[in-house]
Amino acid sequence: MSRRVTTFLAGCAALALVLCMPATSRAQDQNPDEAPKPAARAYPPIDASSDDQPSPDTLLPDGRPLTGVQNATLGRIESPHSYWQPGFQYSNTIQNSYPGQTGSGWSITNYFAANVSLLESWRAAQLAINYSGGGDVSTQNAIGNGFFQQVGASQSFQWARWQLQFFDQFAYLPQSQFGFGGGTGLSLPGGGSAPGVPQTGIGSGITQSLFTAVGPRYNNTFTTQAIYQLSPRASVNVSGTYGILRFVDKGNIDDDNAGGSIGFNYQLSKEDTIGLVYHYNRFSYVGQPQVIGDNSINLAYGKKITGRVALQVFGGPDITTFSVPIGTTTKEVSGSGGASLSYAINRGSLGIAYNHGVTAGSGVYAGATTDQVTGSIGRNLTRVWSAHANIGFAKNRSIVGSAAQNSYDSVTVAGGVSRSFGPNTNFSLAYTANIQTTNAPSGCTGTNCNSTYTQHQITMNFQWHTRPLVLR
Repeated sequence: MSRRVTTFLAGCAALALVLCMPATSRAQDQNPDEAPKPAARAYPPIDASSDDQPSPDTLLPDGRPLTGVQNATLGRIESPHSYWQPGFQYSNTIQNSYPGQTGSGWSITNYFAANVSLLESWRAAQLAINYSGGGDVSTQNAIGNGFFQQVGASQSFQWARWQLQFFDQFAYLPQSQFGFGGGTGLSLPGGGSAPGVPQTGIGSGITQSLFTAVGPRYNNTFTTQAIYQLSPRASVNVSGTYGILRFVDKGNIDDDNAGGSIGFNYQLSKEDTIGLVYHYNRFSYVGQPQVIGDNSINLAYGKKITGRVALQVFGGPDITTFSVPIGTTTKEVSGSGGASLSYAINRGSLGIAYNHGVTAGSGVYAGATTDQVTGSIGRNLTRVWSAHANIGFAKNRSIVGSAAQNSYDSVTVAGGVSRSFGPNTNFSLAYTANIQTTNAPSGCTGTNCNSTYTQHQITMNFQWHTRPLVLR
């Protein structure tokens, strides 16, 4: 007990120290004798944070293809400069339990991280990097001390009709990304403190939507995409993806995911687009003979009003094959699809998304059928105070349907407030609940599986970063 109290007091002391640091109150001034740098050419956007959405009047249109690999946004920020922005982040989390640690009691975890964001723009290319990394110190002996890393990087090139993009997203975390950070800056590469430097937008949380898989894990997803403009209204896009999920502790299932897609987009009007896309994914598992092939064809519809609305709806048939029969089944015919909506509200924004399809299994199943719903809302309460709320639900079940189908339900709920101290400093306080239930414990193939799990977390997060340091 004394160790927990000492760690908590040390964390509070560190927080008090950093809050006393003077905040830099003004951005970099431009040299009045220097001619302004021409704005970079427009590229398909990479991401815009829904929790800190700028004024709609300052956003440029989201040019991402409807059937492409990236999530839709309300718009993008165009920076006239290349710059980098370093920072520091400290989080103190109090939680009552960990997955796989029955009766572990309350404990404290301190996270210390460095954040760096980089934006480099050329006439026909753009590089964006967001990085967070540091150490975590826990009073829970079973968890101990460790480190964590998150990186998101993108490189894009543009010619007259062609666009070529490369994305890479890496994370090494002590737990699932589903609910990690409680909606604070801890959950994002770079801390989310430089909104002008976009995130990759390819997403990766759906690969780990189960709390049952315990212990540190790392995953990496690399994606490349080529886009060709056939006409002012029509375009095609082709992509390829390779990803891995590896666990440090035994008892979980490591997987590899390789796939690709080809899509066609046609713009009906300035705001409305329709599309057709074919996806293929191949899931294989370390130490297991099973290989799953998943084929889907989706019709898609999208509506975009810059700074106001971004809507996507897609769905169609799905055919899944198994190299090793599940029971007597070697093929499963089902459906896949989903929808997402980002919507600007007064002094804030909200977003909701739903996806249904075949996934690798989150380290628990060798293949799963997954339904996932996520939602978020953020609003500026005053000039310095803002509030946010996030919710996520995921149902993972064995990939072949039956009367006694095994399934796991995971729920994460988070809410909090934040206060800025000048343009470079932010403090936030958040509460998170992570809940998991199952109808059949035997559906878990790992050694650390629990039938039910509930965790409460209280997180204090402090962020500081410099002003943008202009490169050119």
